[in-house]
Amino acid sequence: MTTVIAFIFMFGLLVFIHEWGHMIFAKRAGMLVREFAIGFGPKIFSFTRNETLYTIRLIPAGGYVRVAGEDPEIIDLKPGHHIGLEFTDEGSVSRIIVNNKSKHPNARVIEVEHVDLDHQLIIEGYEIDDEDEKLRFQVDPRAFFVMDERETQIAPYDRQFASKTIGQRAMQLFAGPMMNFILAIFIFVVIGFVQGVPVDEAKMGEILPDTPAEEAGLQPNDTIIEIDDNSISTWQEFTSIVRENPGQELNMVVLRDNQEETVTVVPDEAETVDEKGEPVSIGQIGVYQAFEKSLIGTFQYGFERTYDTTRLIITNLAMLVTGQVPIDMLSGPVGIYDATDQVVQTGFMNLLLWTAMLSINLGIINLVPLPALDGGRLLFIGIEAVRGKPIAPEREGIFHFVGFAFLMLLMIVVTWNDIQRLFL
Repeated sequence: MTTVIAFIFMFGLLVFIHEWGHMIFAKRAGMLVREFAIGFGPKIFSFTRNETLYTIRLIPAGGYVRVAGEDPEIIDLKPGHHIGLEFTDEGSVSRIIVNNKSKHPNARVIEVEHVDLDHQLIIEGYEIDDEDEKLRFQVDPRAFFVMDERETQIAPYDRQFASKTIGQRAMQLFAGPMMNFILAIFIFVVIGFVQGVPVDEAKMGEILPDTPAEEAGLQPNDTIIEIDDNSISTWQEFTSIVRENPGQELNMVVLRDNQEETVTVVPDEAETVDEKGEPVSIGQIGVYQAFEKSLIGTFQYGFERTYDTTRLIITNLAMLVTGQVPIDMLSGPVGIYDATDQVVQTGFMNLLLWTAMLSINLGIINLVPLPALDGGRLLFIGIEAVRGKPIAPEREGIFHFVGFAFLMLLMIVVTWNDIQRLFL
């Protein structure tokens, strides 16, 4: 049950912060945000605030922000349609009743001749059975369609995605991944405040009981300065030598209370997998890195850890694309849930670390220039900036639809791999 709660919290946080970035920058640019959704499929909870419908949906496989103009508008009034009009106190149209007009006895029913709800915001037409006098009505910019007793706010062109500058549209798309990186920085800073920042030198933190380090007499705050006549100055150099020498004697020179001492450690042999998924043996001696608390160092740690994790994920992604890493190494929701279950058992701080890493991963994946992803849509905006005009919406729509189908197929393959790893 703890894992389920942790997974829901982690998933909800990552999706919320990503979509929140899209929504905030859409609103800042003056776009009409129709819906902010967590999940897909049928609604299980919803409310409306400040023009936006907020929903939680049944299938926890992501989320979306629906901005006016990104999809064809829901209702298109044609000449000859009979509609009902309700008005504000100032006399402009506030509600356009598309059907079930009998349920709105106060609405003024007209036959439509001309409608412009993009630029001029007008409706022209005639009273039913009276075509002698042409009527013209000004429409309020925040008027609503009423279809099957459900209200949908109209979207004048200046509230639509396409009306905004290239910079505003690009920023609205980039804001989602950007917020994932900001979340990761924030989490790493929190971790730094709570547990401290890892020191650069090879300084011992906690010594685990019944391990080669304890048997050799290593103590917290010991600093390794030499291994087998090789000078050691960083924690990475220290761990690299230990990992590369399972079962081999290592003579270490330790700086303890400003005095040098020599200890001999034989790393235990442990099994793991390399970047290609092949099993390998590594050495372990049972020590944790030392930490220190520093205000400036903590913020620096947040940015550095985010940068290092980003670089690692991009490197692995490149190896996947070039075939150096098999597709079997990819994990979907099932694999992430299983990994979360293992992380939860190691403590809350590791869950925070795992959340930060997944947030960076989500940001990077969304920036990949693939159809239906933020990166794919940014690619089209970049092409528009170069050629001076946008690609036809129909062509872009087909590109994203086909790409989305391939992504769904990939998701099925990855999920099947996850299931095989778990149960077969």
